[in-house]
Amino acid sequence: MGAQEEPPASLAQRLDRLFKAVRPGGQREYTYEEVAGAIREHGISISHTYVWQLRKGLRDNPTKRHLEGLAQFFGVPTSYFLDDDNSGVEEQLELLVALRDSDVRSLALRASGLSPASLKAVLGMIQHARSIEGLPPADDEGDS
Repeated sequence: MGAQEEPPASLAQRLDRLFKAVRPGGQREYTYEEVAGAIREHGISISHTYVWQLRKGLRDNPTKRHLEGLAQFFGVPTSYFLDDDNSGVEEQLELLVALRDSDVRSLALRASGLSPASLKAVLGMIQHARSIEGLPPADDEGDS
C-alpha cells in the first residue's frame, strides 16, 4: 500500500473505501439502492438503508451473509471485511483509483509491450520524478 493513506480499519471505513474505489464505468459511486438491489438478486435480504448505516458506522455487526453479499458485489474476498492484512486487496483498489486518472491510464497503456529493460528505465524515471516532487518512493514489489 502507498505511503499516502492508512489502510481502513473499521467495517465502515472498509466499506467506504470500496464505494470510493469500485465504480460503475469508473464514473460515480454506486448508490445504496444499486448495491442493495444487486445483493437482493442473489437471495440475500438487505435494504439500502442498512447498507448506508454500515457505511456510516451506525451499524457494525452485519451477518455473514451480508458480508458475503457486499464482498461479492464489490469483487473482494469476504475476508476483506474481517482480516487486518488486506494489502493485496488495497493495492488493487489503489490501482482502480489511479487508473481513473486519464494521464496515468495513458502512461500505463503506452508502457505495454516495452521490453523489461525499457520498463525498468521508465520506472527509474518515474521514481526520479516522484523524488523531485517530494513524493515517497512507490512500492517496488512488482519490479524484477
